Amino acid sequence: MAELHPVCAPLAFLLGTWQGTGTGIYPTIEDFSYTEEASFAHVGKPFVAYGQKTRDADTGLPLHAEAGYLRPQGDGRVELVLVQPSGIVELLEGTVEGSTVQLASTAVLGTASAKPVTATERRIWLDGDVLRSSVAMAAVGRELQHHVVSEMYRLP
Repeated sequence: MAELHPVCAPLAFLLGTWQGTGTGIYPTIEDFSYTEEASFAHVGKPFVAYGQKTRDADTGLPLHAEAGYLRPQGDGRVELVLVQPSGIVELLEGTVEGSTVQLASTAVLGTASAKPVTATERRIWLDGDVLRSSVAMAAVGRELQHHVVSEMYRLP
């Protein structure tokens, strides 16, 4: 494997594949539980590739997926370029401090058939050996509010 690019060092705690469970809520849908797998990888360039997929905890059917790139900018700043098969693209900026990445959208774009999402906030943090993740979303005319939270463990 390629040597980690020095600008990516603050994100090294994310590297690997993680699996776990989560829950979701939103005023326009029923509450749900899911299983999640997320991977963070590098090829020696100044970015970390990210991929995520979830499945319904009860049925095992696919729920959501997303892929993108974390782009550290130095001085604790980081960007995330993220795409979803639902037709949504998120551009986020934020910080990485210790083992916490905090991001807020600077733009959310959607295809003509995508549900209208106007803002997102994401937080990813390592709590001991548990990787936790939360997403807040403003969508379908609603203000920014909590949407999903998960906890995952690194696969060997």
